[in-house]
Amino acid sequence: MGAGTRVLLIDLLVERSEFGHGGNQEIVCPLANSGSVEVLLVTPQVQSEEAGRRAQENGEVAITEDDVPHWDDDFGFWAECDLEMCGNPVVFRRIAMPMHGDDTLTADWLGRIAPDAVICTGSRHNVSIWEDWMVSSASLLRSSASMGVPTLGICFGHQLLCKALGATVERADTLSNGVWDLSLTNDGESDELFSSRRSGEGDSPVALFTHRDHVISVPDCCTLLGSTDHNRIAAVRVTDDDGIPLPTWGVQFHPEAAKARVERAFDWGHITSEELEAFQREHDGAGILESFAAVVTGR
Repeated sequence: MGAGTRVLLIDLLVERSEFGHGGNQEIVCPLANSGSVEVLLVTPQVQSEEAGRRAQENGEVAITEDDVPHWDDDFGFWAECDLEMCGNPVVFRRIAMPMHGDDTLTADWLGRIAPDAVICTGSRHNVSIWEDWMVSSASLLRSSASMGVPTLGICFGHQLLCKALGATVERADTLSNGVWDLSLTNDGESDELFSSRRSGEGDSPVALFTHRDHVISVPDCCTLLGSTDHNRIAAVRVTDDDGIPLPTWGVQFHPEAAKARVERAFDWGHITSEELEAFQREHDGAGILESFAAVVTGR
């Protein structure tokens, strides 16, 4: 593949093909509008420590099935997938990532990988129920943000980014499923992430949520961009030590949850009829992903 966009994607929904690989395609699609895309998938939740050591030593290391001992066998392992999107070639390739959680070493590894963007997906795991592999993932998000690499944390990724930067994440008594208008702060109103179509009341973006963990404090190095009636910290942007915005965002909602994906997930038995009903309203996720792609590609 020739020169194009290189994305490092923390792929945390590999066991749910429609919201995992399908959702990844929705995230990548706006980037493919500008040319070829190379997506490097990392799966720390199932990866071995040994594969992580090889990654730190050698940089980009292809992963094999032997390197993911905790893989969910209900979703068959594959190492590479080639697609055409928007008339351009897109390759998804699985690689290993360091598992130590040392920011200095992680930044060194990230510099050698040299992605144009870092994205962290949602997950069936919970930041409020901490697991060892989350340490390395948090380090990766902290490092990419501090290095100025365009970074997007989605749902779990939003929570992990905020936790990595000092926020508190707590588990609610009930699950929140639905589509809500996003009330933007003054900073949110002018933020480039929300520069696309806003179909909600009073020109607000409309977003789809499904989560139980909530970020309940804004990190000192972040600016609050938006809230909903059920979720006060629904979108943030990271700033540097001088308060200058960095190209790093966390969003509690799922911009990649296209309606066709939701309906197919129901047909496959991955979501309930109640969830399907809660997700029927159209939302503005596609435009938000296009705005992030514009930052990455410089459009």
